[in-house]
Amino acid sequence: MSAFGVRQAEETIARAFAPWIVEMGLTPVAFDATGGDFILPENKALVHVGGVICGQATAAAADTCSVVALAALNGRFRVCTTVDLTTHFIRPLKPGDVEIRVEVLQNGRRMAYTRVEMKAKDADKVAVTATSAFAYLEE
Repeated sequence: MSAFGVRQAEETIARAFAPWIVEMGLTPVAFDATGGDFILPENKALVHVGGVICGQATAAAADTCSVVALAALNGRFRVCTTVDLTTHFIRPLKPGDVEIRVEVLQNGRRMAYTRVEMKAKDADKVAVTATSAFAYLEE
């Protein structure tokens, strides 16, 4: 495992992403050889009129956390672009902290693939899943 840890992940989020992504408050928790764990903290600005966290917020969180987990496995942030993001909304997420787990399925020279699961903090059931493909724009 590289020296890229939580502090480097926080710095990457602050430096590499759009301000509205930074304002979501994604918090890196830990990284291991297969991916990383994050928290999307409770944020009333992400709740839609139906009283649940909006899908756009969870899709953005899945995408962002995937890129940061890849950076941790690479030992550095590599500029990349999302080629595909498929999100499945299994059950509503009520306002509150959301636990996010990113599994890196493949991390190649040019492409990387991830799978993400989200659930309400301390819940047993997954609420949102996403699979993603990324193209690296640098070596």
